[in-house]
Amino acid sequence: MKLISSILAIYLAFSSPVNAAPRIAGLNFELRDITALPNTPDELTHTASMKPLLEQAFKELGDYEIIQIDASEQNAANAGIGYLFDFDEVAAKLGRQFDADWIVVGRHSKGSFLYSYVMAHLINVKTESLAGNYSVELKGTHHKVTERGISALAKKLTARITQLSDSISNTAP
Repeated sequence: MKLISSILAIYLAFSSPVNAAPRIAGLNFELRDITALPNTPDELTHTASMKPLLEQAFKELGDYEIIQIDASEQNAANAGIGYLFDFDEVAAKLGRQFDADWIVVGRHSKGSFLYSYVMAHLINVKTESLAGNYSVELKGTHHKVTERGISALAKKLTARITQLSDSISNTAP
């Protein structure tokens, strides 16, 4: 028994620490529709599809733990349209309630029937600060266009998370 304990102690002493997967919370995207016929049921459904697409893209891009924040919790923290998008520290506090490392606050901005923009703020929950502000143009509303746009957005977000995680690990003692 003493031999097993000694082997285990040596193994633990010389093994490298395991880095936990970054914990990312993504909120439901808000629609900011300033077209002549705003907020149609089709456009609301289109916008609602973006969070699940983003979560799927994160899973395909790497080892990320997706934290679920339901709509009622998001609504309780949100003082109005765009509030969480504009106030990083409030979004960070919401992310902290769910033990996330990062929170993504998304907006779908539709200024025309021909194109729209998917925007996201990447917020570091620990520092309560904006880590990145990203935008991808969508030309049309077809599902494949949205899928590609959200995938491009996820690549930008994960690149920034990796960059910041690497800089933190390089400065750690």
